[in-house]
Amino acid sequence: MESTLIFQNIVLTEKDFKRISDLVYKHCGINLHLGKKELVRNRLSKLLRKGNFKTFKEYIDYVLEDKTGKEFSILIDLLSTNLTSFFREKPHFEFMRGSFLPELLEQKRKNRNFRIRGWSAGCSSGEEPYSIAITLLEAIAGQGRWDVKVLASDVSTRMLETAQKGIYDEERIAPVPPMQKNQYLIQNRVDGRKVFKVSKSLKDVVIFKYLNLMKDWSIKGPIDFIFCRNVIIYFDKPTQQRLINRFGDLLVSGGVLFTGHSESLTSFEHRFSLIQPTVYVKK
Repeated sequence: MESTLIFQNIVLTEKDFKRISDLVYKHCGINLHLGKKELVRNRLSKLLRKGNFKTFKEYIDYVLEDKTGKEFSILIDLLSTNLTSFFREKPHFEFMRGSFLPELLEQKRKNRNFRIRGWSAGCSSGEEPYSIAITLLEAIAGQGRWDVKVLASDVSTRMLETAQKGIYDEERIAPVPPMQKNQYLIQNRVDGRKVFKVSKSLKDVVIFKYLNLMKDWSIKGPIDFIFCRNVIIYFDKPTQQRLINRFGDLLVSGGVLFTGHSESLTSFEHRFSLIQPTVYVKK
């Protein structure tokens, strides 16, 4: 007899779960193994209740019959992980400020190349690319004119909309140091609550774009660094290997790849050297 998970009389069968996980994997490479079954049930059950669907099968059929793709986009948005914060994993930003950027700027000045390009792959609600932008602007302050851009991409259209607005509650911007907070975040009020909006100087640096890591990338390299943190952990091994190779293709020689705290390149073939935990430089 098929095992099930029940949420207020809505049953997620193993057959329905496999159908959902296959759809998600085919679309964006996220590996929803059996350990994610409860997560899938929890995140989708509200949609089922809202749409008065009696079964997950009925809901999945509805999603696939929607020719606009809107319902499928909502499904992907709900099942992609979106945990983030400003200056998350501080050692990465300390490495950028203390070592990587000073050396990069010096090298580029010698070559009379004043262009810096980075990528936040899996940018979620925007805190990561804005943190990168703050770090870059601090590094080039008083050093003449630089052409600095950070591509911020995600597979979730909902998260990209939030990121592009750049408006955060007070608790969300708590990790930002006071000096940078005053310079790059503008206090405002929305519906009576205090919020902070990112400054134009940050928005001028960050370019938000929908991008599916499993598809073709409309990115022109080479680029200087890539943040892809707590993203590849959700893919299977073959997909991870392909992504690592593609990141290597895109990075300039000496470019840096930042991964998540639980992600390692140890078991893969790659063109990187480990500088410090979760920080790799292209050979």
